[in-house]
Amino acid sequence: MLQVVSALKGYSIEAKDGALGTVSDFLFDDSTWKVRWLVVDTGGWLTGRKVLVHPAAIDYADYGSRKLTVALTKTQVEDSPDIAQDRPVSQQMQNDLYGYYGWDPLWGGGMYGAGMYDVGLYGGGMGGIASPSSARAYFGAGAVREAERGEAHLDAGDPHLRSIAEVTGYHVHATDGSIGHVENFLVDSASWGVRYLIVDTSNWWVGQHVLISPYAVKEVDWSDRHVQLDISRDKVKSSPSWNPAELIDGEFEKRLHGHYGWPGYGW
Repeated sequence: MLQVVSALKGYSIEAKDGALGTVSDFLFDDSTWKVRWLVVDTGGWLTGRKVLVHPAAIDYADYGSRKLTVALTKTQVEDSPDIAQDRPVSQQMQNDLYGYYGWDPLWGGGMYGAGMYDVGLYGGGMGGIASPSSARAYFGAGAVREAERGEAHLDAGDPHLRSIAEVTGYHVHATDGSIGHVENFLVDSASWGVRYLIVDTSNWWVGQHVLISPYAVKEVDWSDRHVQLDISRDKVKSSPSWNPAELIDGEFEKRLHGHYGWPGYGW
């Protein structure tokens, strides 16, 4: 089931023994396009503290009540490794959380399943998306200098961890000009993979929204706040029309991917 990310922000997080807080953001891996963490604001319960919850901990989603139930207790969360909000989220911080909770760092595999990069879908990779020299780390700035020097320090900010709130609003460029800006994201609620970027094309194609798969993303320029695609404006304009008010089914996705020549998601 595909979910609009903005609709999930503000959802309450319920532990086995009470409320933990509310979802304030999502962090995704820009090399796999998988949501790696939910950022949970604990509010008055753990005043001033935000915690990271892995999607693997979600037991049940109640969309009517805007609630996610997790297989955790409040004591577990209270005693979990702290995430310093004045520092970027490092690989060591994440390793501490994986170890403490027993979560699998490889949960969900690679992009939409294991082995996607092994079959060369992107040739040499995802282009500039994974370039640590151009990315800003979450929970702090300037923490990628070790990565820029090529030093693999676990305490350095993870250069692949990106905030969905940060990328929302980025300008989107086709090979021959701008097509709009990132308005939202569609996430697969089973795998927590970012399935599509929702692009508002109002400044170029009035009244339209289009879905762009991460397969089309050639580069993300974090300093200039734009997403570069490997498709033309004409290709976008001739794509199957999408009505945001309608549910997306497998037939529509097949037509969309067939139009662009993108690999499928195993419908």
